[in-house]
Amino acid sequence: MTAPVVDIVGAGLAGCEAALTLASRGVRVRLHEQKPKARTPAQESDKLCELVCSNSFRGAALSNAVGLLKEEMRRLGSFVMQVAEETKVPAGGALAVDRERFAAGMTRLIAQSPNIELVSDVVEKLPGGRPTIIATGPLTGDALARDIAEKVGTSALAYYDAIAPILSADSLDFEKVFFASRWEKGEDEEDRTAYVNCPLNEEQYKAFVAAVVAARKVEPKSFEDVRYFEGCLPIEVMAERGEMTLAFGPMKPVGLTDPRTGRWPFAVIQLRKEDEAGTAYNMVGFQSRMAWPEQERIFRTIPGLENAEFQRYGAVHRNTFLNAPKLLDETFQLKSDPGLYFTGQISGTEGYVESAAGGLLTAHFIAARLRGEEPAIPPKTTALGGILTHLGRNPDDYQPSNITFSHIAPWDGKRLKKREKYEAMAQRALRDLEHYRSVVSPAAALTA
Repeated sequence: MTAPVVDIVGAGLAGCEAALTLASRGVRVRLHEQKPKARTPAQESDKLCELVCSNSFRGAALSNAVGLLKEEMRRLGSFVMQVAEETKVPAGGALAVDRERFAAGMTRLIAQSPNIELVSDVVEKLPGGRPTIIATGPLTGDALARDIAEKVGTSALAYYDAIAPILSADSLDFEKVFFASRWEKGEDEEDRTAYVNCPLNEEQYKAFVAAVVAARKVEPKSFEDVRYFEGCLPIEVMAERGEMTLAFGPMKPVGLTDPRTGRWPFAVIQLRKEDEAGTAYNMVGFQSRMAWPEQERIFRTIPGLENAEFQRYGAVHRNTFLNAPKLLDETFQLKSDPGLYFTGQISGTEGYVESAAGGLLTAHFIAARLRGEEPAIPPKTTALGGILTHLGRNPDDYQPSNITFSHIAPWDGKRLKKREKYEAMAQRALRDLEHYRSVVSPAAALTA
């Protein structure tokens, strides 16, 4: 009997993680990717696993839920985490990668796998074979999105997300900005240039907010229902909520001491290094739907950015996702069509790490079913289990979400302060992960 081939549509982080994990277990994979025939509006290269919004995989500490998730993925042999480690750049207390090297590394692993056939095609209809994984991400093509909507009804939802500008490092005025990570995390010589900070006094800040509110915006078309993700709001949406909203959001100055004054500024705009060489910086948290000429004009009023050269402007893009609690089971499988899986951002996970985690889990679930076994589910005390917990929450108002400790089973031990509690929950998670790891990765003798 011929062994089944798993079709995977989409070669982003979720799709590639799933493909490499299945292939490493001897499963044949047909990975469909529209590049180089077509690209989404947010894509710039033909490499796989292109990072669009940021180069950051966010916090590295175990007291941070995404830091715990990354450690769990490492212990399960995640290929995304392996390449991220190989291509990381200094970023204080976060894990950030050189985007070009990361994409090149993931592309190389896919090309070298004898069990993966990479097919360049634009998939407009759900494949008929099973198992099939749909990992097309937030910019699923219109034709495929329509086919999915016909299959699941009105539960396929759409809202809008935004990407932040990228600036040339050579165009920054280093007489006006300063290097520092918040609370001096990772402040050794290697990390010194990870973050550039543009300080604003109260007058400059309030003038900036007023300009953002008054700027011309790129408006959605009349038939489009705009629904922003609260964790990635455009700056103008935040500014419209109140004059001080940005000062308590992406422009908060806490933990950033200006060496020229010895004090925290009234507000700060942080720029994060985009590549190891430090040739470009990303404006942290500055997603925007302002018209491009407005972005250039207003952002050049920021101290240190008067002559900024923009490698990329902020832009708005569609994000399509399913109402997972209504449509999917706890293994990312469509309840109405066993063998059809939706994983990554299209399932309602938010963030690069969470998307890759979805791909990793989906691969384990499929591998088990191909062996004729019932898939093992990660404990609810783990961050991986928390990904699945979110998958089943709030069917009447399901929203994409990053992993948080609220998705993980509550701490039932002695009363602890917040940070100590999270650290204790992380240690509990890693202990509980051991049995799950032995079941899904019996050949992976990883060191804890």
